[in-house]
Amino acid sequence: MSRAKPSLALFLLLLSSISACQRAETPSTETKTDTLVLTGFTLIDGTGRPAAVNAAMTIEDGRIRWVGPAAELKAPAGATTTDLSGKYVMPGIINLHGHLGNVVGLEQKAELYTRQTVEHDLQTYASYGVTTMLSLGIDEDLIFDVRAEQRKGRPTMTRVYTAGQGLVSKDGFGGGITLPGVPTPIISSVSEVDAAVADQAKKGVDILKFWTDDNLGTVKRMPFDIADAIIQSGHKHGLRVIAHVYYLEDAKHLAASGIDALAHSVRDKLVDQQLIDAMKRSGTWLAAPTLTRELALLAYASPTFLNDPFFTRGTTPDVLATLSDPAYQKKQAADKNRPKYTKAEDNEMKNLKALADAGVRYGFGTDTGVPGRFQGFFEHLELAQMVKAGLTPMQAIVAATGSGAEFLGAKDLGTLESGKWADLIVLQRDPLADINNSRTIESVYIAGGKVQ
Repeated sequence: MSRAKPSLALFLLLLSSISACQRAETPSTETKTDTLVLTGFTLIDGTGRPAAVNAAMTIEDGRIRWVGPAAELKAPAGATTTDLSGKYVMPGIINLHGHLGNVVGLEQKAELYTRQTVEHDLQTYASYGVTTMLSLGIDEDLIFDVRAEQRKGRPTMTRVYTAGQGLVSKDGFGGGITLPGVPTPIISSVSEVDAAVADQAKKGVDILKFWTDDNLGTVKRMPFDIADAIIQSGHKHGLRVIAHVYYLEDAKHLAASGIDALAHSVRDKLVDQQLIDAMKRSGTWLAAPTLTRELALLAYASPTFLNDPFFTRGTTPDVLATLSDPAYQKKQAADKNRPKYTKAEDNEMKNLKALADAGVRYGFGTDTGVPGRFQGFFEHLELAQMVKAGLTPMQAIVAATGSGAEFLGAKDLGTLESGKWADLIVLQRDPLADINNSRTIESVYIAGGKVQ
């Protein structure tokens, strides 16, 4: 026994030495700190403050650690430095109304919804500088896995928030009624509301959505008692509530009932003081003006952007062939509802300006991710439409960045300030001089990683 103990001790010492050598030779699998320095650019930070020329930024582990005048930069040792002299840097766009996974080309089907199509759409958004989006009401449950994986670390594609499955009323509009196969809660009476809302709350939706519309008089609008019950139940379950609206009458009722947000502008009439007062009293946001929704309904009779490289890089030759086909364009021009679309477009433009001037809170959204409303490209069209409606470029940019993050409750997104995630767009030209310069994208970063 006395001779065995030294042998065992020697063996353990040798094993320990071998293990130490192996650890020294094997690269660590832990995430390494990466530090970037961007310098020389003009900063548009998303707060509404004036642009700052000759700015600099340090980014560590995907977050902004310092931002300020380039003359005050103290670059960390070992940092990778990129000179952006002559460039413009703004936060990534936050789209508060988009959809994922149900469209390939110009075809929309619920069965198209897969992990692959969802991630394809998130990558498309990212390539156009849309770094965060709220998927509004026609998702399947796999979206919660995508979201959970993103929030565990540093995403490499657009950050997703979701309303899960939005609620519709029997014989109404939206969700699985409009797109068969979408797993939509269809509500027939007030007694069914709380269970449906509780199910969405259990899944962990970021916001609760419902539709109240009659699709230009072709179906039934959601009864007010059901809409009110959804708002009350949503708030009881700790959820904010957003509604697809079209009519002024509906918007006024919902705002008076305490809804948190509207997912579209009012389009049948011009807004009035009663709506403005109700929205301000209830804190109701115009979360997503979606000015390009009606633009898309009108555009394809004589499209002007089919040869624009900024558009074509996000679509496919077969889609371009269809949109260029004279027969297709003739069919679009013959749509009997075109006069209604034209009137709706005029109303929504005027209504955005009126609500903004009155001090109602507003964000940015497009309703992209359905046929003809192309993800990424239409977000930049929306910025231009907001300016055409009478907002300044700065107002449009803040709506699409800082205000969007505020609406989502995302305290570490939306503005380019110390401690925030480094989600940003590098532009070749100044979007404050011409909002169309938002399209001069040189690169896009999400969590400090270049995605475009």
